[in-house]
Amino acid sequence: MSYEFLRFLHVIGAMVLLGTGAGIAFFMVMSKRSHDPRLIAHVAGIVVIADTVFTATAAIAQPVTGYLLARQLGWPIFSGWVAWSLALYVFVGAFWLPVVWMQIRMRNLAITARDTGASLPEDYHRLYRWWFAFGFPAFTAVLAIIWLMLTRPSL
Repeated sequence: MSYEFLRFLHVIGAMVLLGTGAGIAFFMVMSKRSHDPRLIAHVAGIVVIADTVFTATAAIAQPVTGYLLARQLGWPIFSGWVAWSLALYVFVGAFWLPVVWMQIRMRNLAITARDTGASLPEDYHRLYRWWFAFGFPAFTAVLAIIWLMLTRPSL
């Protein structure tokens, strides 16, 4: 595979991770502000699909294209800015995997509240607080990875 094509795929993957993450966060926050279980159930359902289709696909493609690019260019994988990027990538994954579970659980709780005409339970609000808190370090780490990819500092 050519360097240009691999680089294109890698950049698109980074854009998908950043864009989908920001979009998911925005829509989840906005739907929560409504306090409407019907809206929250609908939005959370879309978020779970988006995370599955877009985020998971890009999350798999990023290390593959990154490895192939580093190999083609002769960059050592486990040193310098590439190693820092990989470490941050693992860090992001440690936050993202629980967030996926939280989103599925919040969706299910909102569906139950919608279907029974009840308010959102405290479990939903607790999970939302954790989901929100997990977003900050993960999103910051994604921005740091993109910065490392763009600047390639000598570390």
